[in-house]
Amino acid sequence: MTITSTHQNVAGDHRTGRFNEAGPGSLTAAPTGVRRWRGVKDRFSKYFVGASGISVILALALIFFYLFLEVAPLLKSPSVTQLATYVVPGADGSDRANPILPGDVRTLHLAMDRYREVGVRFASDGAVTFFEPETGKFRSASRLPLPEGVRITSVGAAEPRTQLLGFGLSDGRIILVEHNYDLSFADDVRLITPRLNYPFEEKPIVGDEQGRAIMTIGVQKGSDGSVAAAIATEDGRLRLLRFSVRKSLFASEVTRTAVDLDPPDFGGDRRPETGFAGSGRAVPEIRHLLLSMDMGDLLVGDDQGFVHYYDVNRNTDPRRIESVRVLSHDETQLGDAPQATAGLTERTLRVTALQYVLGTVSIIVGGSDGSVTQWMLVRDEDNIRRLTEVRSFKPHGSPVTSISPEYARKGFATTDDSGEIALHFSTSHQTLVTHRVTDAPIQIAAFAPRANAMFVLDSQERLHYFDVDNPHPQTSISALWSKVWYEGYDEPQFRWESSSATDEFEPKLSLVPLTVGTIKAAFYAMLFAVPLAIMGAIYSAYFMTPRMRGIVKPSIEIMEALPTVILGFLAGLWFAPWVESHLPAVFSVLVLMPLGVLATAYLWSRIPASIRLAVPGGWEAAILIPVILLVGAFCVIMSPILEVWFFGGDMRQWFTNVGITYDQRNALIVGVAMGFAVIPTIFSITDDAIFNVPRHLTQGSLALGATPWQTMMRVVLLTASPGIFSAVMIGLGRAVGETMIVLMATGNSPITNFNIFEGMRTLSANIAVEMPETEVGGTHYRI
Repeated sequence: MTITSTHQNVAGDHRTGRFNEAGPGSLTAAPTGVRRWRGVKDRFSKYFVGASGISVILALALIFFYLFLEVAPLLKSPSVTQLATYVVPGADGSDRANPILPGDVRTLHLAMDRYREVGVRFASDGAVTFFEPETGKFRSASRLPLPEGVRITSVGAAEPRTQLLGFGLSDGRIILVEHNYDLSFADDVRLITPRLNYPFEEKPIVGDEQGRAIMTIGVQKGSDGSVAAAIATEDGRLRLLRFSVRKSLFASEVTRTAVDLDPPDFGGDRRPETGFAGSGRAVPEIRHLLLSMDMGDLLVGDDQGFVHYYDVNRNTDPRRIESVRVLSHDETQLGDAPQATAGLTERTLRVTALQYVLGTVSIIVGGSDGSVTQWMLVRDEDNIRRLTEVRSFKPHGSPVTSISPEYARKGFATTDDSGEIALHFSTSHQTLVTHRVTDAPIQIAAFAPRANAMFVLDSQERLHYFDVDNPHPQTSISALWSKVWYEGYDEPQFRWESSSATDEFEPKLSLVPLTVGTIKAAFYAMLFAVPLAIMGAIYSAYFMTPRMRGIVKPSIEIMEALPTVILGFLAGLWFAPWVESHLPAVFSVLVLMPLGVLATAYLWSRIPASIRLAVPGGWEAAILIPVILLVGAFCVIMSPILEVWFFGGDMRQWFTNVGITYDQRNALIVGVAMGFAVIPTIFSITDDAIFNVPRHLTQGSLALGATPWQTMMRVVLLTASPGIFSAVMIGLGRAVGETMIVLMATGNSPITNFNIFEGMRTLSANIAVEMPETEVGGTHYRI
C-alpha cells in the first residue's frame, strides 16, 4: 500500500498537470532556484516563439505591402495641371525687345526643349521666337529665309524627334528647317542655347517648277539624314521630293529628285468596298500629307473623309494602292457627344486632323464629327497592305482641330473646336484625361519631349502651359490580360516583348504568355513528378523492406540537394539535344516501359512458388531494375530503326510536316528536368505521411480479412491524404517558383499554348532575365 500510495502521489493528476509535492520525482521537489529558472525559461520560450511567429507573419505582410507600393502607381490616374496662360510671345507686338516681329500674326508651330526651359514659336510671317515656357519671357528671335513678297502657305512637321519642319511658300518653293537646342554647363549651371539649322540650304528650295503655291506639305527625315517632302500645289498636283547629301573629301553635294504622283481621284480603279458618296468633284482637295520614316508610305487625307495610301518605296514607280473612307456616319460611335454630328452626313464628314503616332506605323484620324480613330497598314490574304481601323477612342463633342503625338511613346493628344483637350494612349486603348482649357477653339497642342508638359494654343493666340503627370499610360487591365492589336501585326494577339533596339518600339506587356508559360511548365513537371513520387512513396513506406527503404529514401532525398542550375545546365546542353535525336526512343519508352513492368509482374506470378518465396518480402522491386535498364536500352537501340520505319528517317521533320512545331528546348525537357527537382520533395513528405499512419488501423484492416493492397487503398491513403495533398502543394509551389531550370531549358519564348514540343517563358524566369535591365520606377519595372 505504501508503494502504491507513493506512486499515486508522484503521478498526481496528469490531466491538470498538478503533482503532489510528496513525490520524490515531482517538480516541487526541485530546489526553489531551479524551479524559478525553469519558469523563466518557460516564459521566455513561450513569448519568444509567439513573437517569432508574429514576426514571420508581419514580414510576409510587409513584403506584400512593399510590392503593392511598387505596383500602385500603375493604377494612378494621369492628370494635367495648368501652370500659366499668356499671349504667345510676338503675337501682339508688345515686346519691344523683339523688333523683328510685327503684331497680330498667326502661329504655325510650337515646340519646347526636353528640359522645359525654352519654347519656340514659328509664325506665319516667317518670324521664329524663343521664349521661356513658364513665363512667356522673350529670349531670342530669328527669321526664316522668306523672300520678299512671298508668304507661307502651308506647314508640315516630321516625326517629333527629328525637330524638322517644312514650310510651303506661295511661289512654289519650300523651306526645310530644324529647331535644335545646344546643351552646355557654366559653373554647374545648365545652359540651353536654341538655334535653327537648315539641313540642306539656308534658302528656299524649288518644290514646283511651275511656281504654283504649295497648299499642303508633309516632310519626313530618314535615319540616314535624307529628307522627303510631299507637296500638293494650288492646281491640285501631287509631288514627292527627295533630298540627300553626298559628302566627299572637299565638298558636299545635295541631290534632289522629284516625281509626280497621280492625284487622289476616283476613277475606275477604286475599291468597291470603300464607296464614295460623291461631291461633284473628280479631284478632292488635299488637306493632309504624311510620310513614313522609311520613306516608303505616303498617306494623303482629303476634304471628303478619305485617306489615300501610296506606295512610294520605289521612287521610279510610285503608285496608289487604295482609297479608304476613314469617317462614316455611325450613331453607335457618337458616345455622349451627339451634337458633334448633328446635321452631318457621309458626304459632309471631313478629316480635320491626321497624324502619325511615334514610329510612323499607325495614324490617328480626327473628324469633323469629333471621332478619334486609329488606323494601320495591315497585310491581307494577298499579302497587300491595306488601311485597317484597329481601334476608336472616346469622341469629342465638336470637330477635332489638332493631333499631337508624344516623342517617345505611343500616346497622343487631341483638341477640339470647343476648347477641350484629351490625352489618349494607343496600345492600352485608353482615353486617359479630358480637360476643358478654354471656351475658344484650340488650334495647336504640342508635347514636351518627355511628355511631362505641353503647350495648348487657342484661336485668340493665348498660350496655355500645362504640367502633365502621366507616367504609366500603357497599362490597363485590358492591355495586360486581353488581346491587343499591336503595330505590325495582322490581328490582336497576346504578346510579351518589353524592349527593342529601336526607340519607336511599342512595348508589348501582356501577362498572359508569362502566366500560361508558368502554368505550362508547372503542369508538365507535376505530370511527370506526381505519379512517380507518390507511387514510389506508397511502395517505399508500406511494401518495401526496412533495409531497402533505408537505402532508397535517403538516396531520393539527397537528390533535393542537387542545385537546380546543374539540372538546368544538363537539361539544356545535354538532355535536350539527346531527346531531339532520339525522339522515337522517348515515345517508345512511354509505351514499352509499362508493358515491360506488367509482363515481368505476370511472369513473376507464374513461376514456381518455391522460387518466389526464396526472395524475401519487400525485395521484389529489385527484380525490376534490370528490366527497366533492358527496356530503356532496347528503346534507344531501336530508335533510328523506328525513325526510318515510321517517320521517313526524321521524326522532327515529320512533326513539322503535320503542322506540329518542335523546338529543341521545350516543355517535355522542362517537365522531365523540373520533375526530378520536384520528385524528392513530394516523395519525402508522402512517404512520411504514409509511414506514420497508425499501425492499429492497418492491422485491424488486415485482421478483418482485407488484403495489403485493399488496406492501402481504403485505409492508408485516406488517412494519409492530408499529408499527400500537402506534398503535392509544396511540390507545385516549387515548380511554379522554379527559375534556373526553365531559364536554361525552355528557350524563353513567351508564347501562349500548351504544346509539349514548344518552349515557354515563366514569370520567375522573366524576372531573372529582365529585372536587371529595367529602369527603377518605370512601367516595365513595376509590371
